[in-house]
Amino acid sequence: MRRGFTAENMRQRRLRRGFIFAGMSANYLFYNGSITKTGKLIISPDNRSFRYGDGFFETMKLVNGKIILEELHMERLFSSLERMQFQLPDYFTPAYVREHVLALAKKNYHDKLARIRLTIFRGDGGLYDVNNHFPHHLIQTWPLDNSYRSLNENGLVLDFYRDARKGCDEFSAIKTNNYLASVMGALWARQHKWNDVILLNPFDRVAEATIANIFMVKDGLIRTPPLSEGPVNGVMRRYLLKKIREADLPHEVSPLHPDELLQASEIFLTNSIYGIRWVKQLGNSHYTNQTASVLHKQFLEGLF
Repeated sequence: MRRGFTAENMRQRRLRRGFIFAGMSANYLFYNGSITKTGKLIISPDNRSFRYGDGFFETMKLVNGKIILEELHMERLFSSLERMQFQLPDYFTPAYVREHVLALAKKNYHDKLARIRLTIFRGDGGLYDVNNHFPHHLIQTWPLDNSYRSLNENGLVLDFYRDARKGCDEFSAIKTNNYLASVMGALWARQHKWNDVILLNPFDRVAEATIANIFMVKDGLIRTPPLSEGPVNGVMRRYLLKKIREADLPHEVSPLHPDELLQASEIFLTNSIYGIRWVKQLGNSHYTNQTASVLHKQFLEGLF
């Protein structure tokens, strides 16, 4: 290597040429039909996902070679593909996705406990002249530690984020690549040393946290906002609501106002990776974790 040209120098030079490369989180990734080493060219600067956020993603948890809640993930994946008007080749099926998720996780030695991200995006083109509607797809894996099997010991600290709003439309339930509200909310949380923030919708009602759905408990009643309020159609949210109904626990899917969260006895967040995480503080309000503990023990310990 020439004097003054470190590996990082070379990487920065390649990036300045205008191309985007895969992250270095693992040795391998899966892209459009084949496993390849990370660090290779993935998309061009004309890619519509890069330009416009034209795509979405699915985050899954893998435990001992099995995708947890696979059926719900596949249902959400393929309904999102249809809603966003992708045109699927015949081979792009749930079996195809499963096969290559498991193969990549094994290749990266992540098949015991891992986070899987499947990103779907359209190819090159301008806003009105898309080249085609093929679902370009990228699978990545990251190892998880055993803390992701358990309920958090230390409760989370949250606050409201009001500088961006989560929309309420036909696409708000999809995990689209246009994630700006959550990105800025996460930056705000880090600046203030919070664990997360709560995003509101345009009507000043509760939508979700940056990477999770939100539940509250008051007087024994478990509540979460409906999808019409703007939250992502979370797989863990769906699973937990189904189990709550089957157990005949008092619950309600209804709009939540910020003041109601402040008056709750419990708040907890859900997503596919950690299941349930309980909140100990929101603003100046403090909470317990009795219901979250029961739900985790009853419905998640065996699942994970």
